[in-house]
Amino acid sequence: MKKWLLILAVTLAANAAQAQVKFETAATDNVREMAIKQGKLVFIDLYASWCPPCRMMSRHVFSRKDVGKFMDERFVAAKYDTDKEPGKTLLARYGEGAIPLYLVFDTNGELLGRMQGASSAEEFMAGIRKILKSRNGAEKNRGQLKR
Repeated sequence: MKKWLLILAVTLAANAAQAQVKFETAATDNVREMAIKQGKLVFIDLYASWCPPCRMMSRHVFSRKDVGKFMDERFVAAKYDTDKEPGKTLLARYGEGAIPLYLVFDTNGELLGRMQGASSAEEFMAGIRKILKSRNGAEKNRGQLKR
């Protein structure tokens, strides 16, 4: 019986680990290369360990299975501390000083959209969908202009 409980606990822990958003910590160029190979966009979370809204997002949004699945289907996600490089440089370039800050890039390094501050999981995914929708609309319009 104890053996089965141990197996069940390990299985549940493995599933829980897979349920959350998988954040890379590799250099930005490496993250972009991963996105190219996987045919995905790049999502960057700029945070700080001392930031209560950042911790709330980690605990209550990025830990959810539905958010993890949603993000994994579309992005290679990376997470950078704004008190260290490259987070400090990314915040200076794309932010207005406030965190958390979320950036969405295509694989050419073009910023497609940004979101700032904490939100519910539903609001977060709606914001990401809005960025993706505006990207798809822009691509469609570029295609029509080329004709």
